[in-house]
Amino acid sequence: MTRNIYLPTLGLAAITFGTAFVLPNQHVANTAAAKPKLKATYSDNVATIINRSCVSCHHDGAVAPFSLVGYDNAKKWASSIAAVTQSGAMPPWKAVHGYGEFLDDQHLSDEDVALLGEWYEDGAPRGNKDKEPKPPTFASEWILGQPDLILQPDRAYHLAAEGDDVYRNFVLKNTFDHPVWVKAIDVKPGNPKVVHHEITFLDSMGAAKKLEAANTDGELGYTSSGGGPGFMPTGTLGGWAPGVTTRMLPEGMAWLVQPKSQLVMQVHYHKDGKPEEDLTRVGLYFAKEPITKEVHLNWVFNFGIHIPAGEKSYEASATRNIDQDVTLYSAMPHMHLLGRTMKAAIILPDGKEKPLIWINDWDFNWQLVYALKEPMHIPKGSKIRVTATYDNSTGNPRNPNNPPKDVTWGEQTTDEMFLLVLGYTVDGETASAN
Repeated sequence: MTRNIYLPTLGLAAITFGTAFVLPNQHVANTAAAKPKLKATYSDNVATIINRSCVSCHHDGAVAPFSLVGYDNAKKWASSIAAVTQSGAMPPWKAVHGYGEFLDDQHLSDEDVALLGEWYEDGAPRGNKDKEPKPPTFASEWILGQPDLILQPDRAYHLAAEGDDVYRNFVLKNTFDHPVWVKAIDVKPGNPKVVHHEITFLDSMGAAKKLEAANTDGELGYTSSGGGPGFMPTGTLGGWAPGVTTRMLPEGMAWLVQPKSQLVMQVHYHKDGKPEEDLTRVGLYFAKEPITKEVHLNWVFNFGIHIPAGEKSYEASATRNIDQDVTLYSAMPHMHLLGRTMKAAIILPDGKEKPLIWINDWDFNWQLVYALKEPMHIPKGSKIRVTATYDNSTGNPRNPNNPPKDVTWGEQTTDEMFLLVLGYTVDGETASAN
């Protein structure tokens, strides 16, 4: 069954809110002569793999529950490392290798996975301690160092033990008396057990303050539904989910926050069966250099998805026309528990196709922002084409409904979504804080 939606031509700048492929960890029998077996030791090869693909999340103070920095920590968790890399559960990198190229590519090759398994089976040998590569260092709990400004609600939010997911919006105090250029945003969940993801919206109309004032449940902020913060945002600074790599925007580029804009921190809470508290914080890093390009977000969506109960391979698509020259810098696919694949390509005016991103094994737990290795220029007259598949059958172990039931677009985890969020600049646009 196929459900297509073709969106009207919209300029990307007008929307702020809204390659043979080697599959990660896929093991195929090789009939050619076997390569000489590499001895797996921490110093010779294991440390390099772990430092590249694991420690950005697995270090003290980070979102992962334990550290893998250094030999002693890695040896302690050698069994788990072998198991989760063999299964493909780790590292959290879902983009198909070779279809688009990205910074911070954490995927493991077949050889990497084999080495980690061999290392565990051999007793996790250290090798020559003096030859161990140094692990990355982390200056503080914040991956980019201390932010220029940390914002948080005045007090913790209390989450009930059971019931539907909660999208809680907290209006953060903004004391900016002049335009501010933001180079990066980082988020520290107060309670990682229940914080699924966070988005920081901008509101220059005062709508969020009114919604907060009308709230009567005794908690700070207000709850929204329907896929947004309850108002039409005037911008966003992006967001966070487990596994997202925080990085500075390229030289001369930044997000713009006007002095009258309120920052609205939307936290998606997933209840865990007991009462919980959370006090999530947002860290902002300000530009220190002149800014020439303002960064925008574009949301390619299909609100019309309707996935019948029992449908194993429901297909959906969306096409967005581009009516000005733009440059893409990042892509973030988004689906829920029934999502299986999402593939996005750029169709150039001459009909040629450029790969953007392909997720062939979607996992709701790992919603990453993929930063393009090289910015992608997209000329006027091109199209962005996005296709996705969903599995609403009993064969999907992630299906939240047993027996399956029809599922449509919605904000609850048990609903579904079709979104591709793109970070871009307009080629002919010069940054202005006015």
